[in-house]
Amino acid sequence: MRGFDGTLQLDGYAGYNRLTRPSRKGGAPITVAYCWAHARRKLKEVFDRDGSEIAAEGLRRIAEFYRIESEIRGMGPGQRLSARQTRTAQLITEFGEWLQNQRRRISSKSRLGEKLTYIHRQWSGLQTFLHDGRVEIDSNAVENLIRPIALTRKNALFAGHDEGGHAWGRIASLIATAKVNDVEPFAYLKATLEAIASGHSANRIDDLLPWNFQPSS
Repeated sequence: MRGFDGTLQLDGYAGYNRLTRPSRKGGAPITVAYCWAHARRKLKEVFDRDGSEIAAEGLRRIAEFYRIESEIRGMGPGQRLSARQTRTAQLITEFGEWLQNQRRRISSKSRLGEKLTYIHRQWSGLQTFLHDGRVEIDSNAVENLIRPIALTRKNALFAGHDEGGHAWGRIASLIATAKVNDVEPFAYLKATLEAIASGHSANRIDDLLPWNFQPSS
């Protein structure tokens, strides 16, 4: 993460916390955007197991956030930001008040109390999407993209050495980025490697990025 100082969308893994510290090596503290799908999943686990009415109420409130997101999906960042500020922000505020009220009533050691504490710990990052129209409400899209890599990660054990692992990571990243941009990965890699072999200028490296790829190139 050296040199990166933007916003990182992620799950609740505590190991990421060091990225938000002022003393972070490699750059300024990173802004985190936590995932509402993970927050919802915690409540769903309790509801499915215990039929908790409190968990059901939390799920109903979160469903309202997602209803708005479904209506603004595909809009530009500015439009999404405006809609979130005018429509979603108040719902988030009310959810926060509801969350704290429930935490005062329920033992933190209970199953539901633990799930509510999980959401509470991530509260600041769960609001990041309200202030940046580029940020998604959850990390589902990213997780769907990296799932094939996670499913085949044992293959990386046979990279041979550290540099082989780095090469595998670079290629996997290029393939995933190509898919995001609706580019057929094999065609992209083939054309890109051929261009490099033919002496493509390093000053025009941007032309070889997946989002600039033209099948006829």
